[in-house]
Amino acid sequence: MASNPGVGHIVAMGGGGFSMEPDNPLLDDFVLSLSRRHPARVCFVPTASADSATYIVTFYRAFSGRCFPTDLTLFDSPLLTRRPARSSELATFVAEQDVIYVGGGSPANLLALWRVHGLDVVLREAWSNGIVLSGVSAGMVCWFSGGLTDSYGGLERLSDGLALIEATACPHYSGNEERRRTYHRAVAEGLGSGYAADDGAALHFAGSALVEVVSSRPDAGAYRIERVEGRVVETRLPVRFLGAADSTPRDA
Repeated sequence: MASNPGVGHIVAMGGGGFSMEPDNPLLDDFVLSLSRRHPARVCFVPTASADSATYIVTFYRAFSGRCFPTDLTLFDSPLLTRRPARSSELATFVAEQDVIYVGGGSPANLLALWRVHGLDVVLREAWSNGIVLSGVSAGMVCWFSGGLTDSYGGLERLSDGLALIEATACPHYSGNEERRRTYHRAVAEGLGSGYAADDGAALHFAGSALVEVVSSRPDAGAYRIERVEGRVVETRLPVRFLGAADSTPRDA
């Protein structure tokens, strides 16, 4: 599936991808399929993990031979050494990519650093020009207006996402009743309606419209979480399992 050059895609993974499913490339293959060019130029952004060297090496091992991989670090990047030129150089570098892949970690730290360096503005422009934005965990939440995070030690609200998607988000939803309860409570208390995704499930948006949910695991799901007439309603969304011979959406 090739990307429409005028429509930015977002693939928001609740969990999975190369870092969590090293022997299951289905979600990463789906991200690559949306690229406007093949082989794709894929840039890994590990800000949320404090530019973990191990994470970066894992990315290159997973993507080498499948695309043209590169990475963007914010702690030692030569693009950011000359302060007056950094915005234009950073924008040029990002514009050369086809896919931005954001790793997991702390979304609060990620958002703060992106804003310091102007990467938030650069990524919004890239998205409007048809680049695929993707990510897992923190790399899921960042594209939304807010969501649930454990950046501060426990599960807490995050309210200052990039808001490319005007909704909230909760990754790692499966098998964690505390996360589910906390997200429901936050939505009930005014965080805003949104989406939750299990490990192995990804929400695919074209522009800001949800196209479908895809999964790398037969049992992975995604959910719409809304406040309706004073109560929180959870609705399981149809999911297309990427590994099935018949990959039609599965309803709840």
